[in-house]
Amino acid sequence: MAKKLVAITLLSSIVLLSCISVTISSSLAFYNVVSFGAKPDGRTDSTQPFLRAWMAACSSARPAMVYVPRGTFLIRSGTGFISNRSLGFQSMVEPLMQGVLAFGLVEKPQVLALLELGASTSSLNTDGIHVESSTGVTITRSAFRTGDDCISIGPATTNVWIQRIACGPGHGISIGSLGNGLIEGGVQNVTVTGVVFTGTQNGVRIKTWARPSNGFARDIEFRNVRMKNVGNPIIIDQEYCPNNQCPTMSSGVQVSQVTYSNIKGTSSTPVAVTFNCSPSVPCRGIQMKDVQLTFENRPATAFCANARGTSSGTVIPKSCL
Repeated sequence: MAKKLVAITLLSSIVLLSCISVTISSSLAFYNVVSFGAKPDGRTDSTQPFLRAWMAACSSARPAMVYVPRGTFLIRSGTGFISNRSLGFQSMVEPLMQGVLAFGLVEKPQVLALLELGASTSSLNTDGIHVESSTGVTITRSAFRTGDDCISIGPATTNVWIQRIACGPGHGISIGSLGNGLIEGGVQNVTVTGVVFTGTQNGVRIKTWARPSNGFARDIEFRNVRMKNVGNPIIIDQEYCPNNQCPTMSSGVQVSQVTYSNIKGTSSTPVAVTFNCSPSVPCRGIQMKDVQLTFENRPATAFCANARGTSSGTVIPKSCL
């Protein structure tokens, strides 16, 4: 049976996906998906043209860019992968304004995105962008409306910069889920700045499974963030269990050196800050600086379990560290 076709609508002017495997000169190899046969008409299947453009860019000896012009591109459901440098598209439920960009096992990618992606809030596993097993990824100047995380960072990922993002509706920006496997690469050196969350389930989140793992999440900074009616504005959840059928063990993922600074706005629930950390490897080095979150025009509350850190400046709700 043929796979369903779904449409990814790019409302902004460009999307630049840079895959740099070997740097030889400063000039760029430029790959327009339209030149490979993609049609922004919302009717023509553009799956293979997108994949051919990506393959050409990642095979280039020079720094390369994949250019996606404004329009609606029809992409087959499911995920397509190119060698060990992958670009995936996924869409579920409804045929319009759904899409996932997924990066895995990429050595030196850069994402410079003037991008708007959306999905039905009822569609599951529709992360706006998922990055895993990658290093040196930048995501900037983009808007996401999804049924899952706006942006998610998976295991074995380092040096990620996320800036000037509008997220909502959706599940927020997540580090994880981590710790699903016993042997797993960690996440390190992630910065999230200049983000506005509107009506999301979570704001900035770190989530790990409650099971043994050698994974870690460290050197992470969330700063200059605005929350507008967000369910869990700040949350570390080391008992992540999306299906309520998880083993009752302790997470082995070490969460450390996480900074929250200049985060302000409103929570849609009384508990605006949750640090539910692992009893076997407690969170350490958590820093709260100038955080002001309210619930229904009054201070919200904070919850801490197995979390160690400091607070400075004005911190509302009162720090539980």
